[in-house]
Amino acid sequence: MTMTEVTVDDLVFDVSIAGEANAEPVVLLHGFPQTHACWDRVAPTLVEHGLFTIAPDQRGYSPGARPLGTDAYRVENLVGDIVGILDALGLESAYVVGHDWGAAVAWQLAARHPERVRSLVAVSVPHTAAFNQALREDADQRERSTYMGLLRQAGKAEEVLLEDDARRLRAMFSERSPDDRYVRHLQEPGALTAALEWYRAMTNEFGRLAPVTVPTTYVWSNQDSAIGRAGAELCGEHVDADYTFVELDGISHWIPEEAPDRLADEILRRVAQSRVS
Repeated sequence: MTMTEVTVDDLVFDVSIAGEANAEPVVLLHGFPQTHACWDRVAPTLVEHGLFTIAPDQRGYSPGARPLGTDAYRVENLVGDIVGILDALGLESAYVVGHDWGAAVAWQLAARHPERVRSLVAVSVPHTAAFNQALREDADQRERSTYMGLLRQAGKAEEVLLEDDARRLRAMFSERSPDDRYVRHLQEPGALTAALEWYRAMTNEFGRLAPVTVPTTYVWSNQDSAIGRAGAELCGEHVDADYTFVELDGISHWIPEEAPDRLADEILRRVAQSRVS
């Protein structure tokens, strides 16, 4: 894997790429509080099977793409970044995979720009309308999502997460997550605030998303502390295309790190299905 820079308007994104540039492209979108490194155990398998992987450090995570102000992190800007990266690389479309917040961006991208998405694999976070419904109607999901209240508190969240050598930030990860790299990245000046702006920029529009019309696989793990079963099982109601729901048993929220081989298999399965559809 090679790090390169991709410029979109006045932002410069750090992007990890691997494989042959003329191979079929797959975009890999990380979540919070990760970086492109969450795909380090998934991308090699995809490359071995002939894909070209593109894993950006998204807005706020790339030092050159860290604008100030909450409005800069509204979802339409996050989606626009991915469209811009595809444009900069000369790609009309790509297979798209996203985990956590990366999944939320991937759902939004697929709904807003289906012509740019050959297929979708969303990991952990369901279609944002399904998640929003679960948040309204399911007490279990409301309990799981209480942490968002802290993350939306400017200043307070940074203080809590970074104190005592980022003890609480480190505690978020599983034993198989490379948390030292993630934590060091977010300890850079302004980095954690930029990452938290994603939460602070959320509006009601986030949950009012149209159904997705591209072939989709949704991968959820039943030991996910953040996403409960209600939203996971509602997800398929918001996909008007071929749809597969994959439940991983005994895996936590950090699926790319804990189950990289299984996740790579599901991505390759979706790619193969999309080629013949």
